[in-house]
Amino acid sequence: MIALRRLAGRDLQLPELGFGTAPLGNLFRAISDADAAATIAAALAAGMRFADTAPYYGFGLAEKRLGAGLRGERAIVSTKVGRLLEPIDPAAPLPEERHGFRSSEPYAPVYDYSHDGVLRSHEASLARLGVDRVDILLVHDIGRLTHGARHAEMLAQLVEGGGLRALERLRDEGAIAAFGIGVNECDVALELLDRGPLDLILLAGRYTLLEQGALDALLPRCRALGTGVIVGGPYNSGILAGQGPRADAHYDYGVVPAPVLDKARQIAAVCARHQVALGAAALQFALAHPAVVSVVPGLAGAAEVAETAARYSAVIPAALWEELRHARLLRADAPVPGEDCKSEIRTA
Repeated sequence: MIALRRLAGRDLQLPELGFGTAPLGNLFRAISDADAAATIAAALAAGMRFADTAPYYGFGLAEKRLGAGLRGERAIVSTKVGRLLEPIDPAAPLPEERHGFRSSEPYAPVYDYSHDGVLRSHEASLARLGVDRVDILLVHDIGRLTHGARHAEMLAQLVEGGGLRALERLRDEGAIAAFGIGVNECDVALELLDRGPLDLILLAGRYTLLEQGALDALLPRCRALGTGVIVGGPYNSGILAGQGPRADAHYDYGVVPAPVLDKARQIAAVCARHQVALGAAALQFALAHPAVVSVVPGLAGAAEVAETAARYSAVIPAALWEELRHARLLRADAPVPGEDCKSEIRTA
């Protein structure tokens, strides 16, 4: 049974375990339409009735597959704004892989965080999903990590250019239930919280068993403001999945740096001593923080769904967390499962 967590100030409850759809857009490897459909069906059957997607994932492919898999089903959907998909010249050959996505749709992503860009992106996503409403819109990949020297320009599009105003309007009119940002860094989240409230922050890869820097400022700020946090990438692109780091594992969508690999192996060794799968510890750790309303690992295939459900319900002894803290592999101030985190949770 997957519990629900209520988003403060909004008439919205999220399953604390959902699923990310980047793999349905053929991230790192291509999967068939049939496997995508089986993934969605298995996730829904397991109670993971919250799906996070984006136009960027396979350049429309993930949204199309998700929409097809949800026909007639009740589920919460979040998608993203900030990139518009422009058609590619059909005569131009497409490389097998673009931006990590294989066999993707014939579109190119173009950044646009403006008022009109947000509205256009929303409408295009509804069309690809085949629905008349999504629950959540998240501004995708705003920040210096993505835009570097163009950060100020992109942020101005969102703030002065009316992107945030468009999101507020959509929420106030009831077209969506909540809005926020979906990013891989803490700094821009704090910067935007200084400018006004956000309902949600999807933070990918920055609050995991490997790294807890979000505890310094972002998570306490979200807790104080009532901004919900969705943890994406709880396995840091795969290095924390399974029993231990595989030779072909990714970290932050790329090659694993040696110090990161060493720390992951040390964490995996602790988990093995306590007979706990590394992936189970990673998943349950992210859910222990009181600001977190949901965790959305990327899934591809019914087997991965079943494995994720098992990780969610696995029994983890308190001694595992104590050993990780003692070995300084886990921050002493990081909440862990079993501690009183005072989250607003009810069972589905």
